[in-house]
Amino acid sequence: MKTRAAILWGEGQDWKVEEISLGDPAPSELIVKTAYAGLCHSDEHLVTGDITIPQEAIEAMGAPHFLPCIGGHEGSGVVVEVGSGVTSVAPGDHVSVSFVPSCGSCHWCATGRQNLCDMGAGTLASGMLSDGQYRHHTADGTPLNRIAQLGTFSEHMLVNEASVIKVDKDLPLDAVSLVSCGVATGVGSAQNRAGVSSGDTVVVVGIGGIGANAVQGARMAGASNIIAIDTNPDRKEKAQEFGATHFFSSFDEAIGAVSEMTRGIMADSCILTPGVTTGDLVQPAMDVISKDGTVVVTGLAPMQQQEVGLSLFNLAMWNKEIKGTIFGSGSPRVEIPKLLRQYQQGQLKLHELITQTYTLDQINEGYQDMRDGKNIRGVIAFD
Repeated sequence: MKTRAAILWGEGQDWKVEEISLGDPAPSELIVKTAYAGLCHSDEHLVTGDITIPQEAIEAMGAPHFLPCIGGHEGSGVVVEVGSGVTSVAPGDHVSVSFVPSCGSCHWCATGRQNLCDMGAGTLASGMLSDGQYRHHTADGTPLNRIAQLGTFSEHMLVNEASVIKVDKDLPLDAVSLVSCGVATGVGSAQNRAGVSSGDTVVVVGIGGIGANAVQGARMAGASNIIAIDTNPDRKEKAQEFGATHFFSSFDEAIGAVSEMTRGIMADSCILTPGVTTGDLVQPAMDVISKDGTVVVTGLAPMQQQEVGLSLFNLAMWNKEIKGTIFGSGSPRVEIPKLLRQYQQGQLKLHELITQTYTLDQINEGYQDMRDGKNIRGVIAFD
């Protein structure tokens, strides 16, 4: 079938919206008519080169190239066609995508850690998850990769069954799109990985699409002090809307206030959700947490970055810990329905995250607004 998609042809270039062709779904695949797609910062990293994928890593995954690719890994839609082996969804079903696929049978899925599913290794590989064959092509026949094996910046998606989760039809699909990445990652960073509990003091660094949700994840968990840090003063109002009790523009401004409000104990946890996580952020995060405190590194870092400023003496002698997280350390097939129930019950803010809605043809405008600090989350509406 023919459809339209936003394609990135090279680093530093704009997204180009053009007609593409989709092949027929294999037995384990389906076609989704996209309803909404979130403009997540992770896709922007490919444009700016902040998260460049080394060519040797691409080749190791069996891919001749990564670009050109269809962008987008956060979204929702309606199933229009399924392969003969698909059992979890049928035409007409509403779905959320998951940027981490879950097969249900590997060691990680079987032990309740779907966010670490072995199929995740194929999200940057060439072709489809099922057989490695390309079924997305430009008008002149050029094969296309897709970010996270999804490509939500397309009017239709051809995806593996492992990458979609059925949701109730009465849920608004713009809200459904948000829980597929930013919300699940942010809320889970606070609740699953940092283990925030009632009365805690929590610091969140970077109040974008993920950080805002880390703030509300901490609020929902009962934290008493939620300190938001962002260099953009315009983020203060949104941070407070989602539950922040204090707002500062830097670690230097925040650390004294955290010491005062905790009587010198310091924060129970610090969650790093900046646009790009650099090694020099780790030690300040360690300085703002207490003995036995936790730093959660959520934001993406350059793949080849290896240097981190860190006092190992402080780490060991004060019993502190540093944790990474993907998908907020939750299982997509558990977390997405749970978050949507919390939204229905009024506990979780979703529509409040959407700063601006765009058409597919306005995608570059949407990302410019993100660069300019105007958006918590911009969303592409296809209907």
